Amino acid sequence: MTVHLHWFLPTGGDGRTLVDRHAYASNPVDRVRPVSGVRPPDIEYLAQIAKAAEQLGFEAVLTPTGTWCEDAWLTTVALAQHTERLKFLVAFRPGVISPTLAAQMAATYERVTRGRLLLNVVTGGDSAEQRRFGDHLDHDRRYSRTDEFLSVVRGVWSGQPYDFDGTHYQVEGGLTALPPDPLPEIFFGGSSPAAGPVAARHADVYLTWGEPPAQVKEKIDWIRSLAEREGRTVRFGIRLHTISRDSAAEAWSTADRLLGDLDAETIAAAQAALGRSESVGQQRMLALHGGSRDGLEISPNLWAGVGLVRGGAGTALVGSHAEVADRIEEYHALGIEHFVLSGYPHLEEAYWFGEGVIPDLAARGLLPGAAVGGGVPLLVAGGR
Repeated sequence: MTVHLHWFLPTGGDGRTLVDRHAYASNPVDRVRPVSGVRPPDIEYLAQIAKAAEQLGFEAVLTPTGTWCEDAWLTTVALAQHTERLKFLVAFRPGVISPTLAAQMAATYERVTRGRLLLNVVTGGDSAEQRRFGDHLDHDRRYSRTDEFLSVVRGVWSGQPYDFDGTHYQVEGGLTALPPDPLPEIFFGGSSPAAGPVAARHADVYLTWGEPPAQVKEKIDWIRSLAEREGRTVRFGIRLHTISRDSAAEAWSTADRLLGDLDAETIAAAQAALGRSESVGQQRMLALHGGSRDGLEISPNLWAGVGLVRGGAGTALVGSHAEVADRIEEYHALGIEHFVLSGYPHLEEAYWFGEGVIPDLAARGLLPGAAVGGGVPLLVAGGR
C-alpha cells in the first residue's frame, strides 16, 4: 500500500493568513467585497497552483463546494485544460442536483479530461448553508438521501436502464448512455452514526479530518467493520494542512506567525459560528482546541491552530520535512492511503512540501512509481 498525495485548490481565495477576512462578517454583502491581503481565486492564480501541484508530484487537487467558493465542476474542467496528468477531486452536494444528471456530468467530465475525475461527496453539516441552496432536510435525513443518491449514480453508470423507488428519489429508466471509463472513485466523509453506514455501502475512500492517530484508528476500525458487514472493502484518506520547513524551528515560527495574526474577537466570532454546525466532524475538530490558543500541539507535530478560525479540516502537520514525513508514515501505518493536504498560501506551501517532504517519502519507498529528477515520483495512472 503506497501513499497517494493530493493538494487543495483555494477557490474561495488564498493568502498569507488563516483568517478569511470576510468569512464572519455580520453583513453578508461584506463577504463578497475585495479584502486586503487575500488573493482572489481567478483562473490564472488557480492554474499556477494546479501546475505546481502537477509538477511537484501530487496526484490530484481537491476543490471545495459552498457559498463562498467558485463552482467546483466548472473551475476544474477549465483547469484541466492547463494541466496534463493532474486529477481533480470535485466536491459536490447530493441534495442540490439530480443523481442521474450527476452521473451524466461525471461521465462527460471523464471523457473531456481523459479520466481525471475523482468525486468528493459532501452531505452537508450546516443547515443554514444547505438552505441557501434550497435544501431543508435535517442532518440524518441528508445522509439517508445521500445513500439513495449514490445508489442511483452507481445504478445508472451500469449502462442499462435503471429503476429506483426510494424515499427521496424515484427514477424510471435512469441511464448514462456512455458510462464513464474508468468509473470515478468516490471519496466520502462523515463522523456521525448516520454517516458510517453510507460510507460502508458506497465509498471507495473514506476521508477523515486530521485527528490524532489514536482517534483516526478508531474511525478506521469503525468504518472497516461496517464495510465488512456489507461485503465491501473501503480505503482511507485524511485531510490535513501542512507547514513544512527545512527545520522544525522555522516551521513552528510560521505557525506562531499565523496564530499571532488572530485576535480574540475573530476567534470568538469564528468559534460561535462553527459551534452552530450540525456536523459531528466539525464538533470533533472544535473539541481538539476548545477555542483556546494554549496547548495547540495536540499530538506530536499535529497543530490545531487552523481550526480556531476555519471550518472543516482544522489541524496541520508542523515540523521539519523529516518530521512531517514521519507523521505521514505513522498515519499510513494505521491504514491511511490518501493524504489531501493544503497550506497558506497554497502556492508557496505546495513547493515547501513538494520539494521537502515528497523526496523524503519517495526515499522511504512510500510513493507510487519510480523516483525521477529531484526525487519527485513519476506518476502512474489510477486513483481526497
